[in-house]
Amino acid sequence: MTRPETAAEVFDALGTDYEHAFRNLAEQRAALTALAERLPAGATVLDLGSGTGRPTAEALAAAGCAVTGYDVAPKMVEIARAQVPAARFEVGDMRALAFEDGSWDAITAFFSMLQLPRADQDTMIGRMAAWLKPGGLLVFATVPADVDGVDIVFMGHPVRASSFTAEALKEKLRAAGLEIVREEEAMFVPDHPEAGPEPHVYLTARRPS
Repeated sequence: MTRPETAAEVFDALGTDYEHAFRNLAEQRAALTALAERLPAGATVLDLGSGTGRPTAEALAAAGCAVTGYDVAPKMVEIARAQVPAARFEVGDMRALAFEDGSWDAITAFFSMLQLPRADQDTMIGRMAAWLKPGGLLVFATVPADVDGVDIVFMGHPVRASSFTAEALKEKLRAAGLEIVREEEAMFVPDHPEAGPEPHVYLTARRPS
């Protein structure tokens, strides 16, 4: 069997092809608009798995937010820096990041944990909740599924994916002390010859003041 590629390998190879395939995610843009409307002027936003910088960092920076994005793929960071100069981007594995509790007004993680084992996703949800300021918001989006370490092909690349059902994710956010304030589910077909329909869930959760 072909060895699953790491997230850095996959997204270094895909580059802007990933942005093109997912450019029509209306639900993601709606979640970003709703987030920006809730944030104070100049809000600090941490974007985990920032990709090419579009649409997340670009939209939030345009709304006046101070956005810092991290991505494990150096090529994605290079593209994001060129495309969204109003935001800051760094190469980094989200699991290795460390911030003081209450550091961020908002955190976004759009489809960036699918190649993390479930145990790491669990840990990251707790850490993200702690990193939020009181009243801060987390926007988390993923492909909901009851899978742990399943081998699939994503846009022509062999990967190992893990996720949780939408209900399980909501319970994990609540268990981390967050209140879910917005949720949306959708079905999306990426614009790529080797991609099929996939369910998406978008959850916005708030750390109590």
